[in-house]
Amino acid sequence: MTPWLWGLSGLAVVAGSWRMASTPRPFLRWLVLALVHLLYRPRFRGRHHIPAHGPAIVVCNHVSFMDALVVGGASPRPMRFLMDKPIYESPWLNWLFRLVGAIPVDADRRDPGSVRHALVEVSRALRQGEVVMVFPEGRLSPDGEVHAFRRGLELILARDAVPVIPAGLAGLWGSWTSHHGGKALSGPPRRFRARVALFFGEPVPAGEANRHSVEVRVRALKAEADAWIDPGR
Repeated sequence: MTPWLWGLSGLAVVAGSWRMASTPRPFLRWLVLALVHLLYRPRFRGRHHIPAHGPAIVVCNHVSFMDALVVGGASPRPMRFLMDKPIYESPWLNWLFRLVGAIPVDADRRDPGSVRHALVEVSRALRQGEVVMVFPEGRLSPDGEVHAFRRGLELILARDAVPVIPAGLAGLWGSWTSHHGGKALSGPPRRFRARVALFFGEPVPAGEANRHSVEVRVRALKAEADAWIDPGR
């Protein structure tokens, strides 16, 4: 390689490293999207419903530990997300969760004040014009279906009246990271390169959004995503 090519390569590496250090979340989003395409055969629909600017909440059903990566990678904007505090504090991954702006939350019976602190951080993010992702079921689905939404979404909207974008995710039930066939992450990985569908719906104005109305929309979007995964369903 000639000296000028070495110089250009070195400059590209330095520029890429500087960009990641200065604005890591957009860079990481592209890496996550590449990983999602490597592991699965995804189909995304309705990504344009996520506003190009300003605050919003994305609400999705919760099937597996990969859900946040799939939704975050599909989003045209970096987004923050709520996650279980014990996982957030993992000694091996805490640095990454901090880098992407994850917001830890735990049950008040285990960590008094955790929910309040998480709501404050979500409010701060929304007031700074960010997108926040929420899984209102509060846990992984035990059977792959959508379960009743908890009141966390309404607590967030009571503080900050922002649009809510519903999303339905299908194709990850049965994976190693879901509770299919036992506890998630137990046993060997399975279903490599599975079809995965993530469908976003039209934004719901804050004045019309509550956990029940948004749950209905998420269920409908998941049904459409299921139909793409298995047309005969």
